[in-house]
Amino acid sequence: MTTFSQLRELRLEGNYLHRLPNEVSSLQHLKAIDLSRNQFQDFPEQLTALPELETINLEENEIVDVPVEKLATMPALRVINLRLNPLSAEVRVIAPPLIKFDMLMSPEDTQVPLP
Repeated sequence: MTTFSQLRELRLEGNYLHRLPNEVSSLQHLKAIDLSRNQFQDFPEQLTALPELETINLEENEIVDVPVEKLATMPALRVINLRLNPLSAEVRVIAPPLIKFDMLMSPEDTQVPLP
């Protein structure tokens, strides 16, 4: 991953990933990452260290908790897609007043599709 330090967009959707390597934090120029349709149970916190990251797509994973406070400090973040994740009620309540970006979530009664 360190070989591609100038990478601007990374698309890893639909790969059954459940975590990212720590080297992702070396992608300091990354603007967009698509991790949709994987198996993340935990939010990949390495992403919060990327200063130019504008778009995070984590749609259709198994994420319950999100580091809202860390996301709120990301200077370039504009959109995070968390649709079809079983987000906790706490995230749904805490996030909106703290964030300055679009956080896309499914309605609470939406069921995550079974594989």
